[in-house]
Amino acid sequence: MDAAQSTATGLGSNGNDVSPPDAGLNTPDMVQLMTADGDLQDDARLSDYAPDPDTYQGLYRDMFLIRRFDQESTALQRQGQLALWVPLTGQEAAQIGSGRAMQPQDYAFPTYREHGVALTRGVDLPDILKLFRGITNGGWDPREHNFQLYTLVLAAQTLHAVGYAMGIQRDRTADPAVPAAASVAYFGDGASSEGDVHEAMVFAASFNAPVVFFCQNNHWAISVPSDVQTRVPLAERAAGYGFPGVRVDGNDVLAVNAVTAWALEHARQGKGPVLIEAFTYRMSAHTTADDPTKYRASADEESWLARDPLLRVERFLRANGTADAFFERLEEEAVEQAGRLRRAVLAMEAPDLSQRFGTTYAEPHPLVQEELRFWQSYEAGFAPEKDGGR
Repeated sequence: MDAAQSTATGLGSNGNDVSPPDAGLNTPDMVQLMTADGDLQDDARLSDYAPDPDTYQGLYRDMFLIRRFDQESTALQRQGQLALWVPLTGQEAAQIGSGRAMQPQDYAFPTYREHGVALTRGVDLPDILKLFRGITNGGWDPREHNFQLYTLVLAAQTLHAVGYAMGIQRDRTADPAVPAAASVAYFGDGASSEGDVHEAMVFAASFNAPVVFFCQNNHWAISVPSDVQTRVPLAERAAGYGFPGVRVDGNDVLAVNAVTAWALEHARQGKGPVLIEAFTYRMSAHTTADDPTKYRASADEESWLARDPLLRVERFLRANGTADAFFERLEEEAVEQAGRLRRAVLAMEAPDLSQRFGTTYAEPHPLVQEELRFWQSYEAGFAPEKDGGR
């Protein structure tokens, strides 16, 4: 979308003069391509970025499978097989839509809830659960998938994403043959109140870094509602840094996919960062250690049920000739996935604790070696168990 198109559609600013040229989709209006009833809507601004209808079944499949993964993981935690779980139910469209918009050379920096993005980046789902079972500090090779390890330090990944994007710039300056790429920083509405996000956006704007800030506004920072965190739509904050901000229906996988594709192209072309606010809702608890009934009204949750991201795509598919066989096969695939997941988790064994001492630093450290010897001496002081554990 060039500057002329931007001006013609009235999307070149958001009510003030701080927007850079060619701001494209810089608008506080909610972008939507599929209504909650499953009806398609045209948006000329996204005509070059909207997903092909041939991909609709694939997008639905990804959302369906990642929701079943979420349900199975929650059950495993309740059964004592995981120390904790972070559900994503309700946010499938935001994650699958944005993840499928990325190209292989792009790099994603998640929080701890981006299981759907992990799926789109080729991460094997059982590997995600290694961290929550407590047997590793990671679970997958980030370089293999261009998908960083989960970040439990709130908002830290936004700085990492900007730093990586600045590295992309330097790589391409040194060698123009390097493919154009962008990084994507995922964070929630709660993290948007962190200083790290502000610092990341300052650096991104100052260096015109190829980064897309993807905020999943799920309305709750644990127990704090979003209207306490911000008095304006989060997307409008981008204007203060001098780059475009877009608010998209986060439960509309088509719109999320199209907006993210546009934002990534904008960044790859050297036009600078973009902030996307995916307006969605966390249908489940913040984590399995949380009880949302203590702070959230059931009527609020019920009002979002009709906007379920899976339901609207299913309605469209069924209304447009997708046979029952597709949904039946998908259900069978989900059952197989759940079985494989359970088997994989139950087979996971924690490494010997001594290995943790060996990975504290890249090189041997005298203090760590001393602590290892103390621990080995302490462990050796316990009498071996006899038959029957007595």
